[in-house]
Amino acid sequence: MTAPTDPKHMKIAVLGTGANGAGIGADMARAGLDVTFIDQWPANVESIRRHGIRVDVGGELRVTPVRALHLCDVATLVEPFDAVLVLVKAYDTRWACELIKPHVAPTGFVVGVQNGMEGETVVDVIGEDRGLDAVIEITSAMYEPGLVERHSGFERSWFAVGAPRPAARKHVPAAASLLRHAGTVEEVDDIRSAKWMKLVLNAGELVPSAILDLSIVDCARINSMRPIMIRAGNEAIRFAKEEGLTIRAMFGMEGLAAANPDTFMETILDELVAHYVKPHSRSTFLQDWIKGRRCEVDQINGSVVEGLARHGLGAPVNRALIEFAHDIERGRKQRGLHNLPPLLDRIEELEAAGFPAIAV
Repeated sequence: MTAPTDPKHMKIAVLGTGANGAGIGADMARAGLDVTFIDQWPANVESIRRHGIRVDVGGELRVTPVRALHLCDVATLVEPFDAVLVLVKAYDTRWACELIKPHVAPTGFVVGVQNGMEGETVVDVIGEDRGLDAVIEITSAMYEPGLVERHSGFERSWFAVGAPRPAARKHVPAAASLLRHAGTVEEVDDIRSAKWMKLVLNAGELVPSAILDLSIVDCARINSMRPIMIRAGNEAIRFAKEEGLTIRAMFGMEGLAAANPDTFMETILDELVAHYVKPHSRSTFLQDWIKGRRCEVDQINGSVVEGLARHGLGAPVNRALIEFAHDIERGRKQRGLHNLPPLLDRIEELEAAGFPAIAV
């Protein structure tokens, strides 16, 4: 059996149709592709069924009719999918892949289009010859069921696609062709390095701004917070160096600073704030907290702490950020600017206790 290579001949599923998944799925559907939305938020599915998926791009509302399924509807599927894009939270990856695995064609593939380092999970469930991974840089939000606020247009949406195992490389061009309906796509050989470089940025931007209850731009403008954001990313850079990962430019960035470990985090943060997010864009972590759900701090910042610990190194900034995030999620703290002084104090305490600051 031969897998279809023309996207117009493929049956495609987007598993996880929040802001990013629904936005990408809408782009593909408007291009005439056969796309099925699958989501765990019942109100979102019902809204999409009634009104189509609505995407607000710079004040222009685009409405696209699509097929939308609840998770329980997956058991009723008969025809398999040739391609599945997984856009659930990182901590939901394993069960989501197990759910969709019986409905992937033998010649099909599954690609994790997520933050975090879940490529190995996709491979473990789906198989070495069918599991792909992808970096995603899209800024969007969904506060109302079925309505996406797309903050980054096509020209400022970027992906990198690769295969964690050589056996799945044959699927990379097809996956890239799907994502090119939503933005610029780079096909990469070393997807692990590319994914970690995105995690470097995520470690410094997502939870710090959420803890202070600010947009990413407003957080980066605070003189005492910007260095913390950069230090959190630099701790992740230190892990990359210890693991032998490639420090590489992202989002089409150019110049030596974008691939220099000493300047990568500062450069990519400035690029993000200047060109990829709007002044009011909230991080995905803050959006999660507003909706009353937990964020991916353990999968992002926790990966930095755990990774450096394996090399006998500390990550005081990321450790402090995790502590504050957990306290907020457990109701012991409230998000807001009042967290800044105690956060700075806690970082100093951790450094004094034997978790030294990391010099990249």
